[in-house]
Amino acid sequence: MQNLRDDIPQRKPTRVLFVCLGNICRSPAAQGVMQRLVNERNLEEFYEIDSAGTYGGHSGQMPDRRMCVHARQRGYELTHRARQVTPDDLEHFDVIVGMDAANVDDLQSMAYSTGQMRKVVNMGNYIRFNRHYDHVPDPYYEGSEGFELVLDLLEDACECLLQELESKRMIIHQ
Repeated sequence: MQNLRDDIPQRKPTRVLFVCLGNICRSPAAQGVMQRLVNERNLEEFYEIDSAGTYGGHSGQMPDRRMCVHARQRGYELTHRARQVTPDDLEHFDVIVGMDAANVDDLQSMAYSTGQMRKVVNMGNYIRFNRHYDHVPDPYYEGSEGFELVLDLLEDACECLLQELESKRMIIHQ
C-alpha cells in the first residue's frame, strides 16, 4: 500500500539571504522584517530567511544596539548573530539581496557561475514608496532618523519582495 504522503510533491522552502556590510544593522533588520511578514501570513514552511555581511569584523556580535531599539519600537526582535557571507551561501540560497550597490558588487564578485550571479539582487529594486532611494543606506554613522529610514525602506521593500516571491511560488506550484 502506498503512503498518501508519497503522492504529494515535496517543496523545498525558498531560501532568502539579506546582505549588508557588517551584518549588524540593515541585513539583520531586513531578516527580522521579512520573517515577521512570513510569520503573519503563515508561510514559514515556504521560506528560510537569514542574513550575513560582506565584512567579517563583527562576526558573532548581536545587531547594533540602536537598530535593536528602533526595531523593537516597531515590534521586531533582532536576535541574529553577525556572520560573514561565504561562497557556500551563493550555492545554498535562492535569492541573495544586497542592501546597496557595493554589497551587490561584492556578492557578484564571489559568484563562480552565471546562475549564482543571477541570484543576487539589489534591495533598492523592491522599494516602491520612497522611489528616490535605489538602495538601503547604512545608518551606522547616522542618528535616530537614519535607523527609522532604514526600517521604513525595509518594510516597504520586504513587502514587495515577498509579493514577488509568492507570485512565483504560486505559478510554480499550480
